[in-house]
Amino acid sequence: MTARRSLVRTLIAAAALTVALPLTGCSAVLDLLPIGAPQPERDETTREIVEEGDADVFALRVGDCMNMVEEEVVSEVPVVPCGEPHDEEVYFDFTLDDGDYPGDDAVLEASDSGCLGEFEPFVGLAYESSMLDFYGYRPTAEGWAAGDRTVSCVIWDPAGPVSGSLAGAAY
Repeated sequence: MTARRSLVRTLIAAAALTVALPLTGCSAVLDLLPIGAPQPERDETTREIVEEGDADVFALRVGDCMNMVEEEVVSEVPVVPCGEPHDEEVYFDFTLDDGDYPGDDAVLEASDSGCLGEFEPFVGLAYESSMLDFYGYRPTAEGWAAGDRTVSCVIWDPAGPVSGSLAGAAY
């Protein structure tokens, strides 16, 4: 699942970078231009997703809830308001250090380490004692070359969909 999502991030990053370089940056381009994947419908004040729909994988933010995607190549994810049943939730984002691509194993280790370090503060229970699991969207070598350094930590319950945030779930 992580490899598929990393491939999509790479493809989207390459396309966005091509458009963004002459302008101001990927996020500005995605906000200004109607091309590209859809943005989630958000509350103007809280910025929480308020309507089920598909969203660009790069539009995900901490606190967003979504359903699992099974396709090999993913450019969009099905997002839902967190109060509705969903499979996954983004609980932390961080940026890996610049430099040459350190290799798949090193990126995986950094991703797992960074996400693990934020698991207990988010859930309220150590990972080893929890029923919940996590993974990280992480850059591939191709994505790295296009400037992607972001790891998005995603939490999920192997028992099935949940309603509401898993913040403070303590199980």
